[in-house]
Amino acid sequence: MPYDTLLALILFAFTTSITPGPNNMMLFASGVNFGFMRTIPHMIGIGTGFLSLLIAVGLGLGALLHSVPLLYTVLKFTGCAYLIYIAWKIGSSRSLSDGKTGAMPMTFLQAAAFQWVNPKAWVMAVSAMATYTSEGNYLMSVAIVGVTFAVVNVPSVSTWAGFGSALRQWLSDPVRLKWFNITMAVLLVVSLWPMLR
Repeated sequence: MPYDTLLALILFAFTTSITPGPNNMMLFASGVNFGFMRTIPHMIGIGTGFLSLLIAVGLGLGALLHSVPLLYTVLKFTGCAYLIYIAWKIGSSRSLSDGKTGAMPMTFLQAAAFQWVNPKAWVMAVSAMATYTSEGNYLMSVAIVGVTFAVVNVPSVSTWAGFGSALRQWLSDPVRLKWFNITMAVLLVVSLWPMLR
């Protein structure tokens, strides 16, 4: 892969990973509600799940979705329904978790599986494979796109959990926490709008 294309890919991976979207809204809320350390499996699950989705799209799943648009529509609306459920859970949360209550952060497997129904993840994966792979050495370029996202994604999304964790003390006030969680739930639902058009 030419050097300038690789730089463009790194920039694409960074901007799509760090900008607001369903994953980052959930990580921000998780950082506040559960702290950074308890959110680590969620972060790693996002990176792993997205990498598996990205490679699958590169190896032909993207072409299948393109040829069967109904399948993509079903995935998109399933993902949106799940995000609305997650938004409801965040919006109705009223206390910070200390690990002793019944509230639990998203697990590694839940976060990894979520990438397969996350509309933004699909858009990112299809766009990356369509833009940054080359026919001449296709499998190698798929691998380079995958490795680039693997290196860039987790540190990028972890900043959101870090910001949330930094606000944890300030949001220990129940009234602030209530309005923060409601705001995050609304932003999570709003983040669906570009993907539903």
